[in-house]
Amino acid sequence: MASEFDLIARHFTRPAPNAVLGVGDDAALLAPTPGAELVVSSDMLVAGRHFFVEDDPQALGHKALAVNLSDLAAMGAVPRWATLALALPEPDEAWLAAFSRGFFALAERFNVSLVGGDTTRGPLNLCVTILGEAPAGRALRRGGARVGDEIWVSGELGAAALALQHLSGRVSLDPVDAGLCRGRLHRPEPRIGLGSMLCCVAHAAIDLSDGLLADLGHVLAASGVGAEVEFGRLPAHPVLVPRLDEPLFRTCVLAGGDDYELCFTAPPERERAIHAIAQSAGVPVCRIGRVTVAPGLRLLDSDGREMPVTERGFDHFA
Repeated sequence: MASEFDLIARHFTRPAPNAVLGVGDDAALLAPTPGAELVVSSDMLVAGRHFFVEDDPQALGHKALAVNLSDLAAMGAVPRWATLALALPEPDEAWLAAFSRGFFALAERFNVSLVGGDTTRGPLNLCVTILGEAPAGRALRRGGARVGDEIWVSGELGAAALALQHLSGRVSLDPVDAGLCRGRLHRPEPRIGLGSMLCCVAHAAIDLSDGLLADLGHVLAASGVGAEVEFGRLPAHPVLVPRLDEPLFRTCVLAGGDDYELCFTAPPERERAIHAIAQSAGVPVCRIGRVTVAPGLRLLDSDGREMPVTERGFDHFA
């Protein structure tokens, strides 16, 4: 049986051109860019909680890094380095080879160097720490939303949550729709390009990992403001659009989680700049509401009437 160090050497030791010293020593040596601040985030994916044990390991490698990259996108940061900690029930060489292919394919796209980590035997658990950089004083934060800001969302919402509903047997999708939704669940696309350019125009941002209502709620709480969101403006994935009057489909869009899109606020006079940035990044954006003085989040129908909100976002301890 391969040792821990054999597994690391075979599957995770790669050149780290962004680092002074990468994998292979007691710790990595990094040289941040002068004039930049470090932006650091960690995310853990636990089998049975965040993914199924039988999920494709190559897709898991992609997602383990993608969810961390999404956090950097929300801060307007550019990724540089990552560490990876794995707990594995058994040292499965085929599983590790597929996982590392998915991980490094995404890492290479965003010029991320793996510079360290750990492996051990235990219940399947994946933990990535990502390090990036943002210009000093320019990182986007949750607490910057201002009254009068418009609220924007990138991409489309709800498909990943609908995939989970399908895989759990709560709803049945035809094979084509199921495939589209599974792609959004298993291979989220981090909005790094969009986020890094929004530093110039946005006041606040967050990535949508736990559902729009929950994550936008974090921005409102941190900023001490409220919001009005127009339900009819929400960019639901096309698979969901015909059935948004059904509770399950509405929940996927409002509170399903796993979208990994960006939600951000910006002053109305920056609308043209936002559309130009979105076009440059190749990511659609949609204005969904505005920031208000009154606390709390009001969901409005097409006639401007308040809709009841019973949905809640994902809670890791619920």
